[in-house]
Amino acid sequence: MSFKRWFEGRAGAKEGPPPLTEREAELMEKVAAKVVEWKMTVPAILALESVKPLNYIGAQAMVFFEPFVQALFNIKDYDTFREMMERRETMERLLLKIEELDARALAREKEARRQRRAQRKRRWWWPFKSSSDNPNDSTPPSAS
Repeated sequence: MSFKRWFEGRAGAKEGPPPLTEREAELMEKVAAKVVEWKMTVPAILALESVKPLNYIGAQAMVFFEPFVQALFNIKDYDTFREMMERRETMERLLLKIEELDARALAREKEARRQRRAQRKRRWWWPFKSSSDNPNDSTPPSAS
């Protein structure tokens, strides 16, 4: 095959990254959800962005640490995650998923905060409030 044909074939193959399998998508969702749940979004994004060019080397390091990790994680999930990290586009997908779930969590927190504020009554403290609970009556209580 000539270089020209090979290059033309590669240029035409830029349809985007292959889709994730069902298991890979589920695992990516689980990892991103844990990162957001632990409120480690910013450190995770910073770390992943800084090591993005080294994702294949990191995946190979995961192979090295596999015997130690077997005691902590499900080995099938670990192998799937390692295989995902060998592909360059997966790192970007993981970052996008973390950002998406973080945005949803922030929107939920903002909505919950807004609802709490709406439920909270605005109470005023009047130093000379009468015993009659009438807000228009501002006469000081009698000194007895």
